[in-house]
Amino acid sequence: MRAVTFQGTKDIQVKNVEAPKIEKDDDIIIRVTSTAICGSDLHIYLGSVPTRPGYVIGHEPMGIVVETGKAVTKVKKGDRVVIPFNVACGECWYCTHDMESQCDHPDTNPTPHTDFGGYFGYTEMYGNHPGGQAEYLRVPFGNFLPFVIPESAEVPDEAVLFMSDVLPTAYWSVLHSGVKKGDTVIVLGSGPIGLMTQKFAWMMGAGRVIAVDSVPYRLEKARRMNKVETVAYKDPRETGDYLKHLTNGGADIVIDCVGMDGEKTPMEKAEQKLKLQGGSLGALRTAHRAVRRFGTVQLTGVYGLWYNAFPLGRFFERNVTIKTGQAPVPHLMPDLFKMITEHKIDPTEIISHIVPLEEAPIAYKTFYEHGDECTKVILKP
Repeated sequence: MRAVTFQGTKDIQVKNVEAPKIEKDDDIIIRVTSTAICGSDLHIYLGSVPTRPGYVIGHEPMGIVVETGKAVTKVKKGDRVVIPFNVACGECWYCTHDMESQCDHPDTNPTPHTDFGGYFGYTEMYGNHPGGQAEYLRVPFGNFLPFVIPESAEVPDEAVLFMSDVLPTAYWSVLHSGVKKGDTVIVLGSGPIGLMTQKFAWMMGAGRVIAVDSVPYRLEKARRMNKVETVAYKDPRETGDYLKHLTNGGADIVIDCVGMDGEKTPMEKAEQKLKLQGGSLGALRTAHRAVRRFGTVQLTGVYGLWYNAFPLGRFFERNVTIKTGQAPVPHLMPDLFKMITEHKIDPTEIISHIVPLEEAPIAYKTFYEHGDECTKVILKP
């Protein structure tokens, strides 16, 4: 089958790879009909999250069930399903407490010396599960993970695909951060997740939503799509101090949708190459200046392992709460599907490009370089 593979830093190639097979009785195989490039995939593209050449990437897939293991009862051949980016069993303590992103089933993340969950297409460190930017995908835990799109629901792939990651990640970020009626919310980053986070913040009753980004067309998209105030990012100190002034002492909630591949200082670039730094601290430095005392900073953008000069004292001395982590997706999917079918949200607003799977190398470059006003790319195998 054809699949998108990592071959080296900024080197993505579509290759012929072995098609997946049923390995366990509760596996299913889907023929992927739509998949997407995520901002998190860029961490792999840039080498910030390392993997081996030939690894199949991608964690936002949906498609048609073409084969099921003999123990699978939830789905049948021909069902159209969306697959969450979490690999989760549905039976462990974490899964039964709506914490599926930290499933501790032995098959979820068997990588030695790790103590966190597994994800599709996100390197050996996160379970070594081949990704969904491919013609076919093996999905374990077939009685839990697939979300079946009812035949009666006349919705295109483009409307429901983002239930795999973008929508639940944005929705959970707002829920987890504790946004309540009247809050002032700053969203750092206006990529796909930032845009949807802004929308969900309004839906949760925020009194004011401010979008921050360094890319002009993204800020324009945020204004058109979500009717938010916008601030052009310059540097952590200037932007953070401006946001604090703009909000009369700081926002109630700052949600960071940027992560480790934000703009880096020369020192951060050098230290990252030497494996001494996990990436940029720019968003965090902005956040600690922009949040009010006793406010909350939600880290949604992906971060690396180690950070020098983390401004811990600045958070501590102002009683700021820091929340982090990967969204637990499966239990959020029914509510999101209802929002879509009741026309409360329109996920297709974030799509800028729909291209064949074979054009993935060009699409990755365009997405990373912000070319052609790229916001979100869907790949069609």
